[in-house]
Amino acid sequence: MIAACAAEDVPFSVHENWRWQTPIRELKRELDSGVIGPVFRARIDYCNSFPVFDNQPFLKTLEQFILTDMGSHILDVARFLFGEAAQLYCQAHQIHRDIAGEDVATVMLRMQSGATVIVNLSYASRVEHDRFPETFVHVEGELGSVELAPGCWLHVTTERGTETRHCPPRVYSWADPRYALVHSGMVNCHADLLRALQTGVAPETSAADNLKTLRLVQAAYDSAQQQQAVRIL
Repeated sequence: MIAACAAEDVPFSVHENWRWQTPIRELKRELDSGVIGPVFRARIDYCNSFPVFDNQPFLKTLEQFILTDMGSHILDVARFLFGEAAQLYCQAHQIHRDIAGEDVATVMLRMQSGATVIVNLSYASRVEHDRFPETFVHVEGELGSVELAPGCWLHVTTERGTETRHCPPRVYSWADPRYALVHSGMVNCHADLLRALQTGVAPETSAADNLKTLRLVQAAYDSAQQQQAVRIL
């Protein structure tokens, strides 16, 4: 599809909005500023007990579930924050027994930069900070750390101490406040897609870029099935 659209000079983009959430963009700005130095380790957690099957019952029937449903978002965030992966290892579990696919997965990425990134995905976690649809991130660098904590709080820790600021999403009158984090990210994503159409400059989430995320999703399934690490082309 990418090759066909390119041959006909037709723009081909993907509405990948998770990376456009306000707190994730703010976290990226901190990393790009160099305040914590080169990153050597990070963890991205999307773990909650949200009853996702209540309003999307078809998800119960998917033989490949959380890695495709949420892994496509969170692995894209990993690429957005830390660049491309060189190697991947995955373990998957089925905790809800009345579903066809996996609802828990842990992915370890060895990034091309040398950093190690752990991605935790779960719709079966009873945890203290059960805040669907928030994503929590903890990043360690040679000069400090950055944490995206519950409630969209960003903590930056260096030898000078810890600085904290709130990074809430914009709330729109038409949006359900429970989903404001996701809805505002969609608006930001649309703005980038519109900019691309107006200027002819590719959007962040071009189809070619998104294909790199989908390769990670497929590699995660391959790794879980083969019980071994998979190198990423």
